[in-house]
Amino acid sequence: MEHPLNQFVNCPKCGSSHFVNNNEKSKRCEDCKFVYYFNPSAATVAVILNSKNEILVALRAKDPAKNTLDLPGGFVDVDETGEEAVCREVKEETGLDVNNTQYLFSIPNIYIYSGFTVHTLDLFYLCYVKDTSYLLAQDDVAATRFIPIEEIEVEKFGLRSIREGIKRLLENKELLCYKQVK
Repeated sequence: MEHPLNQFVNCPKCGSSHFVNNNEKSKRCEDCKFVYYFNPSAATVAVILNSKNEILVALRAKDPAKNTLDLPGGFVDVDETGEEAVCREVKEETGLDVNNTQYLFSIPNIYIYSGFTVHTLDLFYLCYVKDTSYLLAQDDVAATRFIPIEEIEVEKFGLRSIREGIKRLLENKELLCYKQVK
């Protein structure tokens, strides 16, 4: 795979074409001296269980990985915490209100969007939802449903980090203990 910094030809500050490799994670403008560091974008992933200990999955409505399984989530906005982002993304994609979150783990990912390679750091959260009766696929989700944990097929998830996260959850089922939110 081509290095992600090669996607940047001109300096984002002054527009100069004298934008050269500085080191393995940055480029430097020879004209204005601006140094651009290529860091991953933060994204969130919601692991939502119902009282039957089934996990909420979504069917992706758009590329990348259109028509494959996913977990609700998305990019963290500027001035937003991971917890705020996962709650907002769950609401946007499913209509559900998250009452509480618990950080689980993170996994790096590569997300191709409009032909552009976006490196992400996907933050997985166990999200507690009191009422799942308002579940409705919205935004970039075509459908949602709860699946018993023992029926999950990892290969049906289209994004690499989600597959890795699902594998990790299945290997550490103690992470998937539903706790009633008070």
